[in-house]
Amino acid sequence: MKGTPAKDVDAYLAALPAKVRATLEKLRKTIRAAAPKAEETISYQIPCFNYFGPLVYFAAFKDHCSFFPGSKAILKTFKDELKPYRTSAGTIQFSVEKPLPATLVRRIVKARRAENETRFAHRQLKAKTSVKSSAC
Repeated sequence: MKGTPAKDVDAYLAALPAKVRATLEKLRKTIRAAAPKAEETISYQIPCFNYFGPLVYFAAFKDHCSFFPGSKAILKTFKDELKPYRTSAGTIQFSVEKPLPATLVRRIVKARRAENETRFAHRQLKAKTSVKSSAC
């Protein structure tokens, strides 16, 4: 939604119409349950959850809401379950009348958590290998 950029997720949601806000609050609660250690922020002027890097985003638009899993691989993994929704390179669009099922959101968030944890572990291993190589 257009307007003054929100300073935090609560402010972002407070600016939305009641039905949209209620739908995105449920989505937020589901994400939080699936990634309790994730930190909420505003990034790209929309709500973002960070866990070893950006995890997922969500937003409200004029005619729809969007959930951004931040991974094309995730969209491919869940493509059959996402058939009832409009998807593109990095977004899943849904309406207030037909929100994403909480079980699907939980599974997507858990898969994204695993992706981010693996990416972080590989970076850590690479950094340790680089330090050992330069010490020789």
